[in-house]
Amino acid sequence: MSGAITCSAADLSALLGPNATAAADYICGQLGTVNNKFTDAAYAIDNTYLLFSAYLVFAMQLGFAMLCAGSVRAKNTMNIMLTNVLDAAAGGLFYYLFGYAFAFGESSDGFIGRHNFGLKDFPTLTSDYSFFLYQWAFAIAAAGITSGSIAERTKFVAYLIYSSFLTGFVYPVVSHWFWSPDGWASPFRSEDRLFGTGAIDFAGSGVVHMVGGIAGLWGALIEGPRIGRFPDGGHAIALRGHSASLVVLGTFLLWFGWYGFNPGSFTKILIPYNSGSNYGQWSGIGRTAVTTTLSGCTAALTTLFGKRLLSGHWNVTDVCNGLLGGFAAITAGCSVVDPWAAIVCGFVASLVLIGCNKLAELLKYDDPLEAAQLHGGCGAWGLIFVGLFAKEKYVNEVYGASPGRHYGLFMGGGGKLLGAQLVQIIVIVGWVSATMGTLFFMLKKLNLLRISNEDEMQGMDIARHGGFAYIYHDNDDDSIRVPGSPVPRAPNPPAV
Repeated sequence: MSGAITCSAADLSALLGPNATAAADYICGQLGTVNNKFTDAAYAIDNTYLLFSAYLVFAMQLGFAMLCAGSVRAKNTMNIMLTNVLDAAAGGLFYYLFGYAFAFGESSDGFIGRHNFGLKDFPTLTSDYSFFLYQWAFAIAAAGITSGSIAERTKFVAYLIYSSFLTGFVYPVVSHWFWSPDGWASPFRSEDRLFGTGAIDFAGSGVVHMVGGIAGLWGALIEGPRIGRFPDGGHAIALRGHSASLVVLGTFLLWFGWYGFNPGSFTKILIPYNSGSNYGQWSGIGRTAVTTTLSGCTAALTTLFGKRLLSGHWNVTDVCNGLLGGFAAITAGCSVVDPWAAIVCGFVASLVLIGCNKLAELLKYDDPLEAAQLHGGCGAWGLIFVGLFAKEKYVNEVYGASPGRHYGLFMGGGGKLLGAQLVQIIVIVGWVSATMGTLFFMLKKLNLLRISNEDEMQGMDIARHGGFAYIYHDNDDDSIRVPGSPVPRAPNPPAV
């Protein structure tokens, strides 16, 4: 191997004896070179791990695209697919120009970062390009959540505006608060932490999922429901998506990507917790993958049987949403809880999702992908869950042992961590409501938000995108036909 280190007795023999100082210098120099090699290897391993995690999180965009496409009616497939592509493209530029600096640039007030705009003076001593790529993948995930809530009735220009604003400003400010070492509520602060502990949101139940879900909530509320969802203000009519196959495909892609989302949030893998043992950060990463899996699986099964009792059907779409709800909930505490606690998290997350969907129906709120209920509701439960079940040992390993750091209420750690988690929920709801709610309201007043009734009935693919995604039959009245009645047939073409 080029540059290999060699050291033999013959090399040292001429230097020993009266020349002991030179011998020591030689040996220390060789050991220093070896140490540098190990340090370089550690950096390379950690950066490779983070890059691979970033690729997994970015692959979730394909999962979002498939899930969204399957959850809308076929006449809007091209539209929702294009919005997913633009979430990544527009988000990439705006996160590069502004978002990363707002999120992880140094700040003096803990509110917003002020350095590294356009990656100026980058890399830094603490961050490399792999970290930027990873955080960008998170930012566009938040924008993708919002697009599901306002699907099938939103003007294309509105997507561009809200996606750029969310990834370039709204989301980065929240991530600065809770993930930057300078953030006012960050558990990574060296001193003056919120309630002495900071809010623990390891991979983003609040920072990513609640931000995207609350933004989608305001968008859908201000736009109003789709035509036919609540006819004449009456009972809800299901406007089901056109492809359960795409929903399942998207769900499995998201599941796969979540192993980059949650375990990848450690950002480094080659950190021993106890010198000379086989227990280190790699063990925490494995445990995080397990807790993520167990929460999602439990939520899926709970939703399966819960919806069976409520509706009398085994519904694959509901099960997929339940699974994702379990993942969204465990994301905050995946690294600081035991596997058994993850089962509790998934079970409650399913109940939260079912309850939020019932409430949405009562309030005549229309969200084609249940994004606000799933990501907003289950994300909020995930933050509360951390305040109840975070384990002292894991909290100290992940965030560093320091005097006064608190852990879960049910684990004997008192209520201060739970208080910090509740503060996080409140400030996220307030911040996103003030920013995204105002933006959607302004778009509506400027007539830039919702498409016309004619375009909505015709379908956005043919009205706005020049044609259908594929040849299909999609009758808007299918959902309100009497069961067993024949599907209307298209008229025969006139004879030539």
